[in-house]
Amino acid sequence: MIKFIASDIDGTIIGENNSISQNNLEAIDKMLSNPNITFAVCTGKSYSVYKSTCKNIKAKFGIFGNGNQIIDLSSGKEIYKVVLNLDDVDYCLNIAKKYNMHVHLYTTNKLITEELKYMDLRNYILSKKDFYNNELKFEIVKNIKDYIDTTKEEVFQVVISSDKNLDMLKTEIKTKPNLGVCKIQKFGVYKDFVINKEYEYLSITPSGVDKATAIDFLIKYLDINSSDVMTIGDNINDINMIKNFGIGVAVANSYDEVKSFSNYITKNDVNHGGFAEAVYNFIKF
Repeated sequence: MIKFIASDIDGTIIGENNSISQNNLEAIDKMLSNPNITFAVCTGKSYSVYKSTCKNIKAKFGIFGNGNQIIDLSSGKEIYKVVLNLDDVDYCLNIAKKYNMHVHLYTTNKLITEELKYMDLRNYILSKKDFYNNELKFEIVKNIKDYIDTTKEEVFQVVISSDKNLDMLKTEIKTKPNLGVCKIQKFGVYKDFVINKEYEYLSITPSGVDKATAIDFLIKYLDINSSDVMTIGDNINDINMIKNFGIGVAVANSYDEVKSFSNYITKNDVNHGGFAEAVYNFIKF
């Protein structure tokens, strides 16, 4: 019996033009009419980006920054947080400079960069869309390292981006035991059409931080068994949550690697109600 549903947002609930299909909206309303089901959203983005969107989606809990923050969305209470220590942030900034790579940082309510170029440029463009109505502030600074050394702000995530292969950089970062790193490629059918560019990026967080770990923390907090959990996603950072709980679903537009770990692949993509298909297929109303 499914008691907890955790879903990615971008590419899973929200599709092209940053819109939610009517099928997905109706499925959310239907799902929330069942008092025995708890709905959580899981995203790599920060709470400040999706605060308004979460209200539209009506989720009870939000897992942000790929798992380094959990918010009770009904009260705004933070129930879990893990941030990078400043030495590890400094290491990431130095290694990005060493390889002449683009870097940006996420804090509680800021995106900090020296130039809007890859994922940070995408986020900036999307921030102007009415749907997001987010509270993320963009700080374009002369030198990120000097800025962080001065402000001592808490950093949730470091993102290193390039249109070149980042495997060597990823391998070097993984030698640091305090750091976890996930590589996501935006090539071919996964091209970033918002900025019309192909690239890949490394999402760097504290070691052990991912969506699955955050879900595990949350269901223990709620006293829900892992076998009673359904997870839904599309991207590489969704793999651990898809393979580690009761039912893992990949929507039709997912990366092939994500599909290989899922229990069920929807026939419909995000724009045609893939999320709704998963809900109706596994929940009895």
